[in-house]
Amino acid sequence: MVTLNDAMKIIGAAEKKAAAIGQPMNIAVADAGGNLVAHVRMDGAWIGSIDISIKKAFTARAFDIATRDLAPLAQPGGDFFGIDASNGGRVMIFAGGIPLKRAGKVVGAIGVSGGSGEQDQSVAEAGATAYS
Repeated sequence: MVTLNDAMKIIGAAEKKAAAIGQPMNIAVADAGGNLVAHVRMDGAWIGSIDISIKKAFTARAFDIATRDLAPLAQPGGDFFGIDASNGGRVMIFAGGIPLKRAGKVVGAIGVSGGSGEQDQSVAEAGATAYS
């Protein structure tokens, strides 16, 4: 189970990484059901990325896969082409969503948005590492 304390620790580590690379981010943490536990919009982060970060966390948990790894499968000709239209439009296939695992089991996810795909991914990885 991802508690609020867990989520704040994850967000803190992600915020630290975002500050280190100089890119304000939206950071969301979801529980095992893909429900939002906590969200932070760093000063200066894009308003439009709030929704994206939350949806990245949902997607990473809903499919137990990093959104970066799902993206190539969702391209035309891929096994999951069109998946981004499922779940009422809640699926995001941009880098920055990572499942959170404890004892080898997915128990939640982090979603980050506000920079390039590489930046979002690195900030999400920092948050996920703080949980493991």
